[in-house]
Amino acid sequence: MNTAPKDMAPHHPPAQNPGGAAPNERQQMVDALRGFALLGILVVNIASFASTYYGLGVPDPMALSLADRCASFVRAFVFETKFYLLFSFLFGYSFTLQMRSAERDGKAFVPRMVRRHVGLWVIGVVHAVLLYYGDILTTYAVLGAVLLMLRRRGDVFLACAGIALVLLTSLLWAAVGQMYTHMDMLMATQAAYAEAAAALAAYRATPAMVVVQHLRDLSQTWWITGLVQAPEALAMFFAGFIAGKRGLLAHVEAHRTLLWRMFWWGLAVGLPGALAYAWPTLRLNDPVRDIQGLAVTLLTAPFLAAAYAAGMLLVFQRGRGGRLLVQLLAPAGRMALSNYLLQSLACAWIFLAYGLSWIGTIGPLATFAVAFAIFAGNLALSRWWMHRFAYGPAEWLLRAFTNLQRPPLRRRRRADQRDSSAES
Repeated sequence: MNTAPKDMAPHHPPAQNPGGAAPNERQQMVDALRGFALLGILVVNIASFASTYYGLGVPDPMALSLADRCASFVRAFVFETKFYLLFSFLFGYSFTLQMRSAERDGKAFVPRMVRRHVGLWVIGVVHAVLLYYGDILTTYAVLGAVLLMLRRRGDVFLACAGIALVLLTSLLWAAVGQMYTHMDMLMATQAAYAEAAAALAAYRATPAMVVVQHLRDLSQTWWITGLVQAPEALAMFFAGFIAGKRGLLAHVEAHRTLLWRMFWWGLAVGLPGALAYAWPTLRLNDPVRDIQGLAVTLLTAPFLAAAYAAGMLLVFQRGRGGRLLVQLLAPAGRMALSNYLLQSLACAWIFLAYGLSWIGTIGPLATFAVAFAIFAGNLALSRWWMHRFAYGPAEWLLRAFTNLQRPPLRRRRRADQRDSSAES
């Protein structure tokens, strides 16, 4: 980046080195947190692969037992609406690492990032059409462009914008929930059952029908992404960008007091909202409460995501056990894009007509087991791969397009590791 002082906030002089580390030094905490976030994202995403009833507000025939209802409750209470926010925060944080990478390479930052977001969007479109209609990469590509345009605004502006996005999104869905109480619930329920049955037949049919159903689902769900995930993700982009400029994760040990405060306040505010969101999963077939709970969790989930991040950072610092956990999670986080795509590939093969066609045959409790098995495979494969290569395969492809040059894939020396944490 040739104009680093312009791309960083004016009140943070470049001499302070916000990253707090040598240019080539890995930021293991960022990678480990990203690896941790991958688990939560998988646990949520696999529910869409396993059941066409997920998210429709009607009971899933495979989730009526007490054990499966409890599993649905745990998924909603612990995982849903939280982990993509953590991943979004890390995306914003890594944006600052990209800025410093461009500065070190002497490259123009804006063209480089435009290419990166275009490449990410293309990967996301392919991913959404072939593997998973709930893709988040296209949304990240568009929101990344917004962050690129606002990168020179001050921290106060970005913080206020993030708070406003969270408040307005929560209020919007509270209003939707209020209107929903006056709708014909019987008609909505019948339509949901018909939609789930049609989707189940398509996903079990042929690979071509899977693609057709993905396109149909995308045409029906894009607005939900735009009105639920996108505003909250952008708010977390802003939070991560501010934290990255200040190097919050570069020297975590210097911020233990702040982390403890984030942890306890995050739990105090976030857990009641998570409970309000998850409780309808035990009652079954109560879409009004579902929407009301969504409005509450949209307001409080960022606090719980912050508590998760702070808690994991504190655990990472707890002696040998913490270091081993970082070593276990960091390789997966360094190739997070590849792992995200690999998770979808594995789920598509297991549940759709590409392979085993298990969709609609197992309940939420069993999907937990499948998710953890896939994640264990992610960890093992990532450790093996990153020991031999400098980048994950998807990261290598995106980096080549971003920089318009072919980077070396094979690991040669420690310097090959630089900037790879910013690639996800």
